[in-house]
Amino acid sequence: MASLKKALVLVAAILLGLVVIGFLLPSDYKVQRSIVISAPSAKIFPHLADLKKWQDWGVWFKRDPNMSIEYSGDDGQIGMTSRWTSATQGNGEMTIIALEDNRRLIYSLSFPEMPNPSTGEFLLKQVEGGTEVQWMDYGDVGMNPINHYFAFLMDYMLGPDFEMGLDNLKMISEASL
Repeated sequence: MASLKKALVLVAAILLGLVVIGFLLPSDYKVQRSIVISAPSAKIFPHLADLKKWQDWGVWFKRDPNMSIEYSGDDGQIGMTSRWTSATQGNGEMTIIALEDNRRLIYSLSFPEMPNPSTGEFLLKQVEGGTEVQWMDYGDVGMNPINHYFAFLMDYMLGPDFEMGLDNLKMISEASL
């Protein structure tokens, strides 16, 4: 009986420790990746601004070819929205909230299981050898200490997808020259 009590106290202490650590972890996150594409920004930007074209280079669409996607709003304009449902990639919604033609795109991204939407940005800058495309996503997961662990791991979870997506964007943009 005493060993069972010790085991329960140990489990409770571990759980309490994980909750305390969760509160100490930051609630905000930022994932950022970039690539240089040997093409002018005018050849790259249309693949970003028209959310329908994300299916050509976005990794999530390749992982679930049965993903259901609906679009609303004018193609490539502020307010264009994509909504998707997927058994393997989750459900979500993305809306373009700001555009600077061939230079910058900002979107809002929300998932039903996350308390707050995140903000994503693409910045395109002319550099030697082409255009640097920087992709970032940032946000705050709120007060829940369990979600703080997700914020802590966000770069690890999303970073590789951003890298693969940028590689695909590079291939498509350079092929269209």
